Order: sequence, then structure tokens, then C-alpha cells
Amino acid sequence: MAGLVFAAEGPTPAERFKDAAVVTVIALFLGIPMIGLTTVDQGGALQVSTRWPLLFYFLSVVFVGRFVLRFVFDKLKRRQLARAQSGAAKAPSHAGRGKLLNAIGWLAFGVSVGLPIVYSDNRYVVDTATTVLIYVMLGWGLNVVVGLAGLLDLGYVAFYAVGAYTYALLSTQFGWGFWEALPVAGAVSATFGIVLGWPTLRLRGDYLAIVTLGFGEIVRLFLNNLDQPINLTNGPQGISMIDALHWGSWQASAGVNIGAWYLDAATTFYFIALAVLVGMAALTWRLQHSHIGRAWVALREDELAAAAMGVPRRNTKLLAFALGASLGGLAGGLFAAFQGFVSPESFSLMESIMVLCMVVLGGMGHIAGVITGAILLTLVPEMLRSLTPYLGIGIAPENLRMLVFGAALVLMMILRPQGLWPSPLRAREWRHD
Repeated sequence: MAGLVFAAEGPTPAERFKDAAVVTVIALFLGIPMIGLTTVDQGGALQVSTRWPLLFYFLSVVFVGRFVLRFVFDKLKRRQLARAQSGAAKAPSHAGRGKLLNAIGWLAFGVSVGLPIVYSDNRYVVDTATTVLIYVMLGWGLNVVVGLAGLLDLGYVAFYAVGAYTYALLSTQFGWGFWEALPVAGAVSATFGIVLGWPTLRLRGDYLAIVTLGFGEIVRLFLNNLDQPINLTNGPQGISMIDALHWGSWQASAGVNIGAWYLDAATTFYFIALAVLVGMAALTWRLQHSHIGRAWVALREDELAAAAMGVPRRNTKLLAFALGASLGGLAGGLFAAFQGFVSPESFSLMESIMVLCMVVLGGMGHIAGVITGAILLTLVPEMLRSLTPYLGIGIAPENLRMLVFGAALVLMMILRPQGLWPSPLRAREWRHD
């Protein structure tokens, strides 16, 4: 009883103050080399300069922020405890929730169709929207492997690279068109997924993550070095002059006339990518709600129990690897056609981490959640890149992006570990836990 009373009352203000002070001291040791000290060019020589006011502002924000967050977290925990003890937690109405999700889905689809038409004269907006579509495809592919099957894959960028280079080689060396090379890129990536999945069937957790991480780096190094003795990938220089899109005698660079509307090459490619994305969404949704998707979820929750119920572990895992890799290969083919150039630098480990963050942030196992994560983690860096010169904080945009990502992930793991928009099944699991 005393424990329940203490949990309900929560920490005292003095305890919160002490906790904020400890966090501030830790931030001080980390902030001195990262924020307090910098180098400046003085006559061709680098000199160490100090930024103590900036460090003081940083520590003040850390102290106040930690104190306020601890207060908010304690209040939320007390409220959850009170709800659990009183049994006041009620399941939301599934009918109303379904109508709301359908309305949100149709609204998002309408925005995705109308956005490039409204901003057809703004190439930056159209290209950014196309990049979002490509990352959504990557997120869906990784969601099959990680979110549904529960197989942690840190080398997913390898399938992205295989699809991109397959499309680039078929386009530049053999003159294949878009609709001919794109399915082959997905099929070749699926083959690589089976090659990776077969020897790793018995691995789980951290061991599987290490193997897939090594696979992704091996593929990148191969692409970087396969220019001797046979110049297959052109090494670190990459492959350029990739035909964006042609179908017979029609070239995407000519654009499309639809009544009074003229769609330029960038807008035309956006709508083609959107059409591929819609087909991919229908495929992944159907698989997720089929017996195959339920088998993936069963393996994710309890592999031994799933095998006892007759789920074939080997074939089910291989299917997850193959399907996830094929979706990544399709995204890679679209990326190659969109950029017109591919190189090994585009497929680093950070790309795999970025896609994994999209899946975790949005909500593993949920198609709409992955879309949310992909949109946020694609648009937020662009916003930070444009706002950094006006903030006057003296931090490079890339470093600021990583700082914001790190803080967001920490807050997500504390406040909402199930993701911003989890699947209904995972939401019920977290609610009951």
C-alpha cells in the first residue's frame, strides 16, 4: 500500500531539481567539446575559439527542459496509474475509428494528387514530393521484414542499391525502357533477399542485425570496386546518363498534355511513381491481411508457438526477405530513373538507419504509420536546412538534423514507444501492457 501511495504522489520538486541538475552536468561534459569549443581560420592557421554564451544557453535549455519533461512524465504516469486502478480505460469505437482513418486516407491521397499540379512550376516541391514517395516505398519494404516478420535488418539499403544499379545497367547498357527494367530490378533484389535470408534463418535479434549490417556494407564495397578487371559499376564514379523514362517512342522529357494541363517531365515522373506506390500499397495491404501476413505476425510474436501451430518458419521468413527486398529494389529503380545517376555513396549505412527510423517512428507493422514516418523524416531535414541560416545557432544543417533526430527518438522511446500511428493490434498490446 505504501508503494502505491508513493507511486501516486510521485517525486517531489526537490527530486526533480536534483535530476535536472545531474542531467545538466552530463550535458556540460558533452557540450564543452561540441558547443563550447570551435576552430576558426586565422591567417591560414586553425585557432581554438570558445563559445561560452552559447554553451550557457544550451545548459539552461537542458536544465529547464529536463525539469519540465520530468514533471510532465510524472503527471502522465500518475494519470495512467489512476486509470489502470479505476478500470476507466475503454477501447475506442472501431466503427468511428475506421471512418476517421478512411477520411484521412482519402484526404492524403487527394493532397498527393493535387500538390504537384498546384506547384507544377516549382521544381523543388515536386522533386521533394517524389523523394517522399521513394522513401515510403523503402519504408513499406522494411516494414514487411521488421514490422511484420520481426526480423531486424540493418542492411536493407543493399536491396535498394541492387535495384538502382540493375535499373541503371539495363537502361544504359541494353537500352531497356522503364516498364521493362523496373520489374527486373525488383526481381533481382528479391533474389538477393533470398540469398541473404537463406543462411540467416536460425539467427534472431542482435545476431541477425550484425549479419545484415555486414551484408549491406559488402554490397556497397562491391559496387565501389567492381570497375576492375571488368568495368561493371564504374566504381566510385557511378553510372550516369540513365534514361529517366521512355516507353516506345514516347519520352518523359517531352511531358504530357492532359486537356488544358501540361505536365512537365518532373510532374509526369511523380505521377508514375505515385501509381507504382498505389499498386505497392494494395499489394502490401492484401498480404498483411492474408494468412501470409498473419504467419509473419505469429513468427514475430512467438516463433516456437507459431512453428507448433504449423507455420513453416523457413519459407515464411524467406518470403518476408524476398518481398521486402523486391519492394526495396523497385524503390531503387525509381531512384535511379529519378536521379539519372547512381553511385555507391548514395547507399551508405545511414540510409538503412534512416529508413529504420521511419518505420519505428511511424509505427511498425502499419502502412499508414510508415507513411507518416517517411513524410516527417524527409520533410523535417529540408525544413531544417532552409531554417538553419536564420536561427543563428552556428550549427551545420547536417549536425542539427542528427541532433533533432536523436532527441526525437529518445522522446519517442519514452512517450510513445509504439510509434506515432501504430497498427490497431500493436496499439491494443501496448494499451494492455
